[in-house]
Amino acid sequence: MSQAWAGSTRPARLRALGALVAAAAVGCTTSLTPPDLGSIYNRAAQAHGPDRNPIVVIPGILGSRLKDLGTRSTVWGAFGGDFADPGTPEGARTLAVPMRQGASLRELRDGVVPDGVLDRVKIRLLGLPLELKAYFQILRTLGAGGYHDQDLGVLGEVDYGSDHYTCFQFAYDWRRDNVENAARLHEFLLEKRAYVRAETKRRTGVDQDVKFDVVAHSMGGLLLRYYLMYGTEDLPADGSLPEPTWAGTDLVDRAILVGTPSSGSVDALVQLVRGRSFGLFMPTYSPAAIGTFPSIYELLPRGRHGALVESAARGAERLDPLDPSLWEKEQWGLAAPDQDEHLRWLLPDEARPEVRRKIALDHQRKCLERARQFHAALDRPVTPPAGLGLYLVAGDAEPTNARTAARGKGGLLEVIGSAPGDGTVLRSSALADERVGGTWSPSLRTPVPWKHVTFLFTDHIGLTRDPAFADNVLFLLLEAAPARSLSR
Repeated sequence: MSQAWAGSTRPARLRALGALVAAAAVGCTTSLTPPDLGSIYNRAAQAHGPDRNPIVVIPGILGSRLKDLGTRSTVWGAFGGDFADPGTPEGARTLAVPMRQGASLRELRDGVVPDGVLDRVKIRLLGLPLELKAYFQILRTLGAGGYHDQDLGVLGEVDYGSDHYTCFQFAYDWRRDNVENAARLHEFLLEKRAYVRAETKRRTGVDQDVKFDVVAHSMGGLLLRYYLMYGTEDLPADGSLPEPTWAGTDLVDRAILVGTPSSGSVDALVQLVRGRSFGLFMPTYSPAAIGTFPSIYELLPRGRHGALVESAARGAERLDPLDPSLWEKEQWGLAAPDQDEHLRWLLPDEARPEVRRKIALDHQRKCLERARQFHAALDRPVTPPAGLGLYLVAGDAEPTNARTAARGKGGLLEVIGSAPGDGTVLRSSALADERVGGTWSPSLRTPVPWKHVTFLFTDHIGLTRDPAFADNVLFLLLEAAPARSLSR
């Protein structure tokens, strides 16, 4: 040890160590190359034994194409031709979830249905067709492991020969309540289990039980977590919580959550207040239209974590993002006076502005109260069955919105702080870290019993493109023992 190092103070030594690590990292990054996944996993990928589970991919919010059954037009997933343009009355009405007083969120139905996972987004820009890859990277990773997507195989888009029944995409209407979609996931898994069992028996003569490994991105992980804990059980109408039965583990062996906001996302709050634009030449979605989606309220951050405060002043009072009276007072979302024109589009049969506002506030209240109940159901600390493996892949290298301040009437909301995350989901939210906003301790406190956590240095969508994601997921799926075998 050098004298300069030995005689320095501890902080100085830590800074020097950090500088050495940084210098080493800079020197190494230019020579690092991604692993050759084919040579590593090719043999394991070809071994279709009884312990190998089929895969289900669950996308996040915006991750499934939506279409209108009546007009057969695209509601979400392609921006050109006959897509539902939210800047027009008809388009906004098609996209929005219906609103009606005296009806539960589950009763508010329309003609919009899911139409496949959005592996590519089709856009027409200045007359030129473009494609942006969305969940293609996850499917490509699974394809490298020999898990061939059924939809692509059946449609003939990819030639998998006869082996295309081991990977499935769960498309769902991401506008709607996650509990409702958890029940749909159950029906989907039952259907695919019957299919895989029949195919396996036809090909091998063996009739064996089937469990799935599930890879869920972003909000898809919340839907999956609820399903694992409660199965198809709905949230009680009286506001109480269902009892955890872990019924979903009857069909799920391993669950891999990627960038899931287990404690919510500040971006959901910002978008509900401000609306959302997807870039130049792309349509803007108004707070009124977005505010009809029950799912996005279920992405709101927890009040106890200090994500929303009264003002930017130090020590300002924490506010509850799920308080309906706060949304009305601050004139946010469906409560904003400047959204009445959009409400007129969404409620064309109601000519009176005061009645439109009453309907909108009722819908907003129902969504917020449902989200509070959903959060409470997920946040209770419970012990899962020994046979379940819960894995997390998260980002912690991108500055991510972490704190907001209300600015009084007028619908203003200011982002006043950031913290490590993936640019959309905080590291602490992905972990469901209950130390945030409370008493800090060295050990993580979380209601989610993670079996393993992997951190990557990339953004929310980039998580699925990272070679480390592909390498770790393929190892887990192909070479690590299934969770059910470890519990025997």
